Amino acid sequence: MTDLSPFYLPRGSDDDGEHFEATFSTTGPWFSDAQHMGPPSALLVRALERLDDGRAPDAPGLVTARVTVEILGKVPAGPVVVSAEVERPGRSIQMAGATMVAGGRPVLRARSWRLAREDTSSVTTGLAPDIPGPDTATVREERPDGWLPGYVDAMEWAWVTGWLTEPGPGRAWIRQRVPLVDGEEPSPLQRLMAVADSANGIAAPLDVRSWFFLNTELTVHLHRDPVGERFGLDAATVVGPSGLGTASAEIHDRDGHVGRISQALTVRPR
Repeated sequence: MTDLSPFYLPRGSDDDGEHFEATFSTTGPWFSDAQHMGPPSALLVRALERLDDGRAPDAPGLVTARVTVEILGKVPAGPVVVSAEVERPGRSIQMAGATMVAGGRPVLRARSWRLAREDTSSVTTGLAPDIPGPDTATVREERPDGWLPGYVDAMEWAWVTGWLTEPGPGRAWIRQRVPLVDGEEPSPLQRLMAVADSANGIAAPLDVRSWFFLNTELTVHLHRDPVGERFGLDAATVVGPSGLGTASAEIHDRDGHVGRISQALTVRPR
């Protein structure tokens, strides 16, 4: 296993936003100089969580219902700048956005719907069945041929069914081995977003040595606050006949089903 650093090293802030150095730990399995989308998605959520929601101090607050991350181009490792703002203020419904800039151009944009918190525990319904817990899963430390180091090594992968080189649906529990930002403890939502973009990897439909199946966006819907540091993905991928695919997953934490993931894929030969 390669030496692991935090995903991001803070480099101060200015009028443009917060500056970070994206380390080797962020690099994904496809390109040695580009980030996997998990860490930068989590960093954008960190910026969104730090926004003032505009509510009174004694109000119940807002809870994140959806996060969508749009990938505007290759996200290089190295210096990045992150900024965020409330785009649609509201006491009970609010939209916030965040942007990552690298090399002077936007490379990622995230938007989040945040909704008023209410007690609906007595009418909870529609949850997906629990998947076997992480204590039943098998941790695999090896990295398969064709998968580049970095992010894959910075995460712990405990497999219930499948593996990175086994085509078809897969189930795995994943957790970060390193901090998101040096010197900080990630929030559960940040940890979830660092995992969520792995749905198409857990359900890898094709050999990465021969095919690209890259996602152009990531959407996460939540029906409650996530908890803990380990998240289970029950993932599947569909590849269509014209270079398009979709990856989807139910996401679980230690309390059960917490939300759903979807990704649009571009599928083409390497």
